[in-house]
Amino acid sequence: MLDTVAQSPDIDVLMNDFGRKARAASRPLAFASTESKNKALNAMADFILARKDHILAENAKDLRDVEGTDILASFVDRLTLNDKRVTEMAEGIRAIAALPDPVGEVIAAWDRPNGLKIERVRTPLGVIGVIFESRPNVTADAGALCLKAGNAVILRCGSDSRRSSQAIHDCLVEGLRAAGLPDHAIQLVPVSDRAAVGAMLRGLGGNIDVIVPRGGKSLVARVQNEARVPVFAHLEGLCHVYIDASADLEMARSIIVNAKMRRTGVCGSAETLLVDAKAAPTHLKPLLDALSDAGCEIRGSAEVLRLVMGLKAATEEDWSTEYLAAIISVAIVDGISGAIAHIGKYSSNHTEAVIAEDPAVVERFFTEIDSAILLHNASTQFADGGEFGMGAEIGIATGKMHARGPVGVEQLTSFKYRVRGTGQIRP
Repeated sequence: MLDTVAQSPDIDVLMNDFGRKARAASRPLAFASTESKNKALNAMADFILARKDHILAENAKDLRDVEGTDILASFVDRLTLNDKRVTEMAEGIRAIAALPDPVGEVIAAWDRPNGLKIERVRTPLGVIGVIFESRPNVTADAGALCLKAGNAVILRCGSDSRRSSQAIHDCLVEGLRAAGLPDHAIQLVPVSDRAAVGAMLRGLGGNIDVIVPRGGKSLVARVQNEARVPVFAHLEGLCHVYIDASADLEMARSIIVNAKMRRTGVCGSAETLLVDAKAAPTHLKPLLDALSDAGCEIRGSAEVLRLVMGLKAATEEDWSTEYLAAIISVAIVDGISGAIAHIGKYSSNHTEAVIAEDPAVVERFFTEIDSAILLHNASTQFADGGEFGMGAEIGIATGKMHARGPVGVEQLTSFKYRVRGTGQIRP
């Protein structure tokens, strides 16, 4: 199917048809019952588990295609599926099914002096376009989240994950059919032509309501530059961990190794370690030894190099680089004020962590740093919708409009006002 459709001579015709079908599917989804949506979601999870071997076989073909190329190791990690990751994919869909249905939820209600009763109520966004690279699991996460929130979704995966994503998408469609919901509620673009992305960014004739990019810096930059519809911005994850003088050393050591090395290719991986100058004599070398023992390359500031021998010197570029690899930049700062200044200059406003026992330090960190996710005494790798109890996420939004942080079910809704009267007219 993929190879046949990829020869289509007119991408705009194909993509506009996708848009019309998605808009048509979005109408019944907007008022679909919670029971039917949950039935579809649980059936999707069942099909993914039943077809696990096929999904893994298709993923193996995708992995063979990138062998010998210059693709980054972090992208290979994101592309790779295994038994555990497929099982977690199914479990994530079941977790989404178990969430409260946001559609129709009354967010706020109040009465006016004239007797009008006003309610603010959650509604679906409509049709969501998700453009992603490398991660085939996004097919399941995005499809399930959009469905739960009553939205239709058009998914456009990267060419490197097309077989894996197609195998997963087939399971999602079977789940929709099992619940009697429209097949076109979740569509996967079957072409690798970049013109398909351009068509989505133009809005498919007004049929896409919002775009969510999930990929590298170049993809996100293109989406933000070209999109004619609203975008849930997801910038790179230049995540910082600050170790205060009041930090417990053993806790700090455990957290920084996990924050950097658990999975280096995820956007919540720590890229810069900041150490309070007062903690440097006791904390710096043990922290760097732990990172080095875990296989991490360390690039230090001039002050770090004076205290610990044999490290690579950090350049100005390092402070603004998302490595997505086993590399970390390290600087010594003048307490919490120095940490706030450094983060304010270089952060992408994604995720930052403070390791400290001094409540005044923690309060300043939480108050003065304006990133989407702030953590105290915890790893930055918790920057994930699943870990927030959202079941899954489409991405981490770093903008400030509508959605910020993990984009889960609630963030995929808008709202409307319901006003009930008893004959009031305005004088």
